[in-house]
Amino acid sequence: MSINEFRRPVSVDFAPRGSQCEWCGKPAERQLTAIGGTFHNESGVFCRSCGEKFSQAVVSSLTTATVQVEAQ
Repeated sequence: MSINEFRRPVSVDFAPRGSQCEWCGKPAERQLTAIGGTFHNESGVFCRSCGEKFSQAVVSSLTTATVQVEAQ
């Protein structure tokens, strides 16, 4: 996993008021930004359930990248 000051793969902020989830169109709750890995600096606003899926995708990409580096 990428090392950052919070030891988290995703930065979590409040979504701007009135934002809609980029994946499903429901009201957005959070703006998430990937830290490290394949999705580094990719961000978006998400509802709770889509935000969980985004976070899982980021964590999976970091796990895959770590395994590939360790194998070399």
